[in-house]
Amino acid sequence: MKHSLAALALLLSATLTLATAEADQTADREAIDELMWRYARALDTRNAEAYAALYTEDGEFTAGTMAVRGREALRAMIENLGPIEPGSQPMYHMTADSFTEFVDETHARHHTYYLTVLGAGGGSQPSIVAAGRGVDDLVKVDGRWLIRSRNVAPGDDGN
Repeated sequence: MKHSLAALALLLSATLTLATAEADQTADREAIDELMWRYARALDTRNAEAYAALYTEDGEFTAGTMAVRGREALRAMIENLGPIEPGSQPMYHMTADSFTEFVDETHARHHTYYLTVLGAGGGSQPSIVAAGRGVDDLVKVDGRWLIRSRNVAPGDDGN
């Protein structure tokens, strides 16, 4: 009887630990979804401050051979796009499919296919101006998920 109670207690403890881990991972997935939403909105509205704040201090954006590293450089990259001109067609960066894999409790990799659409909802015929695949390395810093690196043109190695 003692062995049965001990086994039951061990089973209950393991079940609670697993349920807690799953709940934590669900909360992390939701936080990562929000991070990527804020990324797209900051980019589409050219909010350089908000854009840079989504990266770690040494965060990096890579597109092919171009790499921009550090919050100050990331902020400048968006500022250099210039203001959105009145009456210009809106631009939307969209995630088509995505998958987040957790490396450990504070590191994740976000895989995505993306589309960049110009003129969506702006009264003109929308057009796709970019499409591709991206890989983001994310890190949880002080309880908040941030982008350590964003690569919008990774090699097609199957990962």
